[in-house]
Amino acid sequence: MDTELIKTRFESIAPFLDERLRRLFAAAEAMAIGYGGPSIVSREIGVSRAAIALGLKELKEPEKPDTQRIRKKGGGRKRATDKDPTLREDLERLLESATRGDPESPLLWTCKSVRKLSGELNQMGHKASHNLVAELLKDMGYSLQANQKTLEGSSHPDRNAQFEFINSKVKDYQANEQPVISVDTKKKELVGDFKNAGRELRPKGDPQKVRVHDFLIPELGRASPYGVYDITDNVGWVNVGIDHDTSAFAVESIRGWWHTMGRERYPVATQLLITADGGGSNGYRVRLWKLELQKLANETGLSISVSHLPPGTSKWNKIEHRLFSFITQNWRGKPLVTHEVIVNLIAATSTKKGLQVRCQLDTNTYPKGIKISDELMANINIERDSFHGEWNYTISPQPL
Repeated sequence: MDTELIKTRFESIAPFLDERLRRLFAAAEAMAIGYGGPSIVSREIGVSRAAIALGLKELKEPEKPDTQRIRKKGGGRKRATDKDPTLREDLERLLESATRGDPESPLLWTCKSVRKLSGELNQMGHKASHNLVAELLKDMGYSLQANQKTLEGSSHPDRNAQFEFINSKVKDYQANEQPVISVDTKKKELVGDFKNAGRELRPKGDPQKVRVHDFLIPELGRASPYGVYDITDNVGWVNVGIDHDTSAFAVESIRGWWHTMGRERYPVATQLLITADGGGSNGYRVRLWKLELQKLANETGLSISVSHLPPGTSKWNKIEHRLFSFITQNWRGKPLVTHEVIVNLIAATSTKKGLQVRCQLDTNTYPKGIKISDELMANINIERDSFHGEWNYTISPQPL
């Protein structure tokens, strides 16, 4: 239902309507909408629900023309702003000071709801109900709006250059039929009968019962899904860990993808390109990440190149909107009651564009706080690129 059309129709004929025709128009619109119609119409065109109720009664029981009375021009109750000329001005001052952060504002630490505004106005000597405040706010062009994520903050001066570098490298690897993957850890999930955002189809009046509080169940713990997304082949591999999200866990997940899917898909591969965020278990500053990649390179014989996304750009990671978003959609509204349920829901994820996902449960332990010495780091066979070598580097197999 497009409520804007109601407002548009009303505004186009409002100059030709007297009081009675206004309420009849509003009543007709409300009748056409059905349940909730009077409230919707009142909100859109400003005719009170009491007037709409009277209009509905008149439509159902029309009177003869000579018995109908139309209020004379200037009749009826005066507008609140006419009886209290400073009301609107004081309301504007409250809103302005609160939104601009005036330290003297009485609303600085209060919620700017219509009831709060009404209370502040009444303390200033006005007589303003919350309904009146709502009407005034609408006339003044205010509406309830949520925050919108649009400000990215300061960015690295070479951000775009790094994206261009990654894009060029990905195309080069794909042209040479070498694997390119995007990796990251999905948000950790509590395992158990907890509320999961979204809705699913169930018999009417029979929602699935879940816990009121999201307190960790020790015997179930949390699940850490680490994803590997094959950018070229549009397939995903998810390793669901039950221990800490460390670099050892991250590389073990990549190892699992290679032995389960990658090696078969790229039988003559000699190189592997990994695109990853700049932080977390696969961060460019993490020593264990590079040491574990060295082990993987030695095992597979692959030269592993890594290109990290610039700081503050994790949302551009391919895996976020090509794999993780669809996993979230697939399990929306379903409590993740066991590890088996999580694995099955992830593995059942697919899209119209052919996305396929394989998933396994990783019961290994990955201790935190492992220190990597300078000596071990010096032995890693790493070659850094001339352009931001901290973000772009290649770890090759160590010579025997």
